Amino acid sequence: MGALPMLFDPRPKRSIDELFDRREEFEALFSADEPLTLLLGIRRVGKSSLLRATLNEIEGGVYIDARKMYFDSGGWITADSLRRELERALNSLRKDFRSILIEAMKTINGVKVKGIELRFEKSIQISDVLEALNEVGAVIGVDEAQYLRFYGSRGGREFLALLAYAYDNLENLRFILTGSEVGLLHDFLGLGEYESPLYGRSYGEVRLMPFSRSLSIEFLKRGFAEAGVEVPMMDIERAVDVLDGIPGWLVDFGRAYMKEGNLKSAIESVLKKAEGFLRGELKELERRSPRYILILEGIAKGYNRWELLREYLAVKGQEVPKSRLSKLLDSLEKMSWIIRESVDGRRKYRIVDPVIERVLKESG
Repeated sequence: MGALPMLFDPRPKRSIDELFDRREEFEALFSADEPLTLLLGIRRVGKSSLLRATLNEIEGGVYIDARKMYFDSGGWITADSLRRELERALNSLRKDFRSILIEAMKTINGVKVKGIELRFEKSIQISDVLEALNEVGAVIGVDEAQYLRFYGSRGGREFLALLAYAYDNLENLRFILTGSEVGLLHDFLGLGEYESPLYGRSYGEVRLMPFSRSLSIEFLKRGFAEAGVEVPMMDIERAVDVLDGIPGWLVDFGRAYMKEGNLKSAIESVLKKAEGFLRGELKELERRSPRYILILEGIAKGYNRWELLREYLAVKGQEVPKSRLSKLLDSLEKMSWIIRESVDGRRKYRIVDPVIERVLKESG
């Protein structure tokens, strides 16, 4: 087995030079002039890597992981967890920029400075921190920002109010929010809803799509070439047929092939990892409604029309009212699990991620 190539490194990429074929999206994020930009795409398509790489090219790029806050705080993001995450993020900035930031924050109530380390007391006001970041010019990137709807006691409205304040008053501060549950992120922000604190604000949007078939093949070829591993083109093409163009699964395949040395074992390894990934995601979905899981299984197994899904659920002992099934399907679409399509004039649903679809099809 050769050395681990950069393209097959499973950790999020941290510079634009490490990313494969994302220059256009990087330029759009890096040069965006809107106070708020949304970076959207399905799970494992590379949003975190692109966000981190972009922030690392910006002197005042601040990275916050909303999903980590959600899980670390037991499913509800508190003001204290946001404070601690922001403290961690600022202390991870480059020393030269951090020194400038410390000067801007020295007079803020609740900020303690030890050398070039910042410490936030519980009394600190996050708006004061944002004002200091505005003074030095910063970009705050929030990964999986739809989890911020679990912030505070009002469905995240306190955070939206904070974001609206920054948007209206802090002209040197910019936000990039990523979301794999695209519909939920839009619903949470409420940019088109009168009652939302962010109503009417303009924003930019960058969508990260899976690789095309040709790019997926080139990605694997280049990764194996980096490692000095020769792989038959037939194996690469077959892997792309199964895994499609989602970078996360292609990375897993490349690493597995280098370890296993053959196509069948490598694909089985990816599907096993996908099963573990799916188990965790479905556990989270089940907290919202156990019916979500049955619907996904039904669609994966070919019950991909509304009436067929209702029959499938009935066979599984779930009599679901028509209106309720429609709402469940709408929610799964907003969470980017499924997509609706028109085929021969009939509405059908499919699983967005073909690897997850394969695992669901073989389950139960």
